[in-house]
Amino acid sequence: MDPILIEPGQRYLARINPKRIPHIFTDVLIIGGGVAGSRAALEIDPRLETIIVNKGKVSQSNSAYAQGGIAGVLDPLDNITNHIQDTLAAGKDLCDKELVEYVCQVAPRHIQELIEIGTDFDTEDGKIALTKEGGHSHRRVAHAMGDATGRELMRSLVSAVHDRPSIQTWTKTPTLDLVTEDGKCRGAIIWNRYHGKTLVWAKQVILATGGAGCLFRESTNPPLATGDGHAIAFRAGALLQDMEFMQFHPTVLYIAGGARYLISEAVRGEGAYLRDCNGLRFMSEYHPDQELAHRDVVSRAITDRMLKTNHSCVYLDLTHLDPALIKERFPNIGKVCAGFGLDLSKDQIPVRPGAHYMIGGVKTDLQARTSVPHLWAAGEVTSTGLHGSNRLASNSLLEGLIFGAAAGRGASAAALSQPDQFTASLLPDWDKEKRSDEDLNSKDLRNSLASLMWRDVGITRNAESLQNAKDKVDFWSRYVVDREFKTLSGWELQNMLLVAQLMITSAIERKESRGVHYRSDFPETEPAYQKHISVHSTC
Repeated sequence: MDPILIEPGQRYLARINPKRIPHIFTDVLIIGGGVAGSRAALEIDPRLETIIVNKGKVSQSNSAYAQGGIAGVLDPLDNITNHIQDTLAAGKDLCDKELVEYVCQVAPRHIQELIEIGTDFDTEDGKIALTKEGGHSHRRVAHAMGDATGRELMRSLVSAVHDRPSIQTWTKTPTLDLVTEDGKCRGAIIWNRYHGKTLVWAKQVILATGGAGCLFRESTNPPLATGDGHAIAFRAGALLQDMEFMQFHPTVLYIAGGARYLISEAVRGEGAYLRDCNGLRFMSEYHPDQELAHRDVVSRAITDRMLKTNHSCVYLDLTHLDPALIKERFPNIGKVCAGFGLDLSKDQIPVRPGAHYMIGGVKTDLQARTSVPHLWAAGEVTSTGLHGSNRLASNSLLEGLIFGAAAGRGASAAALSQPDQFTASLLPDWDKEKRSDEDLNSKDLRNSLASLMWRDVGITRNAESLQNAKDKVDFWSRYVVDREFKTLSGWELQNMLLVAQLMITSAIERKESRGVHYRSDFPETEPAYQKHISVHSTC
């Protein structure tokens, strides 16, 4: 299928005269320092200079927030074929089978490499402790610190990165746009807190910016997950696909007025029940696997139950489990709940779905190459073909590791073969006047966008809701896209509006229900749509 062509609006590059801003030169620029970006950095030849730029702190990434674990066949009772079959089943006939087979085969090796750099996984009887999550046929999810796997992975990866003198890590450094020349990526415009807009020339660029959960009112993502990587890659001419597939996590702690907090799928993997406000355990009415059905099934079941009971949430029940097990496995979740006066071993925990993981993104191949020369990508910003239309639990950290390493190897080899020479023939309309952002309340518009996306492009969609969302987002975009913002919130808003347009356009095009994309007006899965929906810039 030919990609849908979309006008991306005014590029940030058109607002920047490279002769008037600071220049920095490096061999490899990595945008994003989560699991994918950090793992990529460790593959860069130490003879090369590498810069990692993070929009916020490393601790604010989706990687650091990951609770459940990382999937891989480590149990003698399990095998690679099982992992492959479980991944393909979750993806609803839209996975790249060859890529799935490759990822599942190399998963144990990448987990072992984590151990070698100092990752401290939880153990049992001297072996890595494994748990089971929804969609998995066997216990194959390795975890750390009970329910803080991402935090431990990031600790070990960041420590390894810091031991490399050839790697610089810059925090609180947003990326405004990619720099292209003759269709090739040549670097990026970043916001340096000391110099303002700064042009970083790089032989090779790796995009590892994470997800876009903040497009939705209810989300497990940190505030910085605003789809920046998706937006800047699209504006640079990269091909994106599957943008309609946002995965909603079924169980997000729901306390009115409180921050949303992920309740790991591992809680249900250890035996927790879902009950409605009347105390009824209801998942048997929706799927034979009950609480361990795929995430898309559980999210829709919870939403349906909330509607039928006219209640704002459902409840996780762990009271039948051993309190010692709960304390050992879920110390951080227990601490968060205790802050609201809830005891995991005694109380029903209020939960509802929230936007969790962006399945769609920049199309990459097995080597992590994008369609733009010199631009590589890994992690949640990408669409590799691993997840299909519904990600299998705990395959995401694995994907970030494997393709982060691939991107690092590819970028390193390419950069070593390039001369230390930087020239530019950028010819945008540098001095074109832009409207000021002084008369725009970006916070209010961002809140309106998140509410609109949750209501009309959320767990259940239809032609009318999608068209309503498209009309409003197009209208907002027309008076936001050509403004010159001076703050991070403004740049994020522009990116969020663009990614929302890509998501809505793709959702309108997919006239079926498949995986996380559910349309009430097309409730069945159609063989004619066993294909990817691609989007591409007209520029």
